[in-house]
Amino acid sequence: MYKLNLPAFDPTLRKKEGKVYIFDNIRKKFIILTPEEWVRQHFINYLIHHLHYPRSLFRIEGGLTYNQLQKRSDILLHDRIGKPWMLIECKSPDVKITQKVFNQVAVYNKTIGAPYVGVTNGLVQYCFQTKLPEVSEEIFLKSFPAYPEH
Repeated sequence: MYKLNLPAFDPTLRKKEGKVYIFDNIRKKFIILTPEEWVRQHFINYLIHHLHYPRSLFRIEGGLTYNQLQKRSDILLHDRIGKPWMLIECKSPDVKITQKVFNQVAVYNKTIGAPYVGVTNGLVQYCFQTKLPEVSEEIFLKSFPAYPEH
């Protein structure tokens, strides 16, 4: 798999019928290993073990509807009262993070309404705070924020 610009970790892998699977600690099951899944699992590990985001507040590949189309969000984190807090879109390392990727996650967030949005391909990571009533545009952050204590 790809060398990423994220902290290394030792994922649990399994090979079955010629396919490689990676264990997802959030969904508690093995998932077919794709380049995007490799990025997602590394990023989940980074958020939990390095930024201390609570594992119990993750939702992985949750469904959403936008303009009557069924879509799936890669990573959605909730706050402690269950409201969406951060939406993260993961891409394969060979996909460049372009305006098209930002537009995709912005469209998803119109339905979800999270105050923070992130995108990653495992090589680069971007996070921004979404439009607030007192701010006319998104605010790009230098890094992903710490998860609030309260």
